[in-house]
Amino acid sequence: MTRTIPSVVLNALDEDVISPFFAVELLFDSPNEIHLWTGVGDLDYDGKIWVGTGNLLAISAIEEGSDLAVKGATLTFSGITTEILSLALAEPYQGRVCNIYLGVTSDETALTQLFSGYMDQMNISESADEAAIELTVENRLIDLERPRIARYTSAYQKSVYPGDLGLDFVEDLQDKEIVWGRSVG
Repeated sequence: MTRTIPSVVLNALDEDVISPFFAVELLFDSPNEIHLWTGVGDLDYDGKIWVGTGNLLAISAIEEGSDLAVKGATLTFSGITTEILSLALAEPYQGRVCNIYLGVTSDETALTQLFSGYMDQMNISESADEAAIELTVENRLIDLERPRIARYTSAYQKSVYPGDLGLDFVEDLQDKEIVWGRSVG
């Protein structure tokens, strides 16, 4: 997959001192989108407030190859607040989009997307002192491995294309005797 790296990122990489960071965007169905970054404090970028997690957010290695292999990532959130923990317990998360970015700050802040996938499993561990969430994210290429179930029946065709009569007569053809060629004798 060809990636375009923003010129702000390329320019920042030429600087003597840069501050790279990771950013994670969890897109739930409700307005409870979560934007986190591995810095300290809040980051205002692209009209969104990214909450700083410092060392409380860990991202596994993100692998990518040319063979279309489906490789996911694991995000670990430690020191979770009760607000985020209750959201994790209440909000349906499976199949929701998760984006992981690499960002740099120098004169400007810029993000470039490293990974986009779907939230899969969330494991929550709690102790008396803190809570941690481990979220596995599957690559979008996983869609290529999912079966596409389609039935060649009139009912299925009408559920996809209402008013289509193209398969209405298929059942009548099932027991129909078709004489092919010239009749003998």
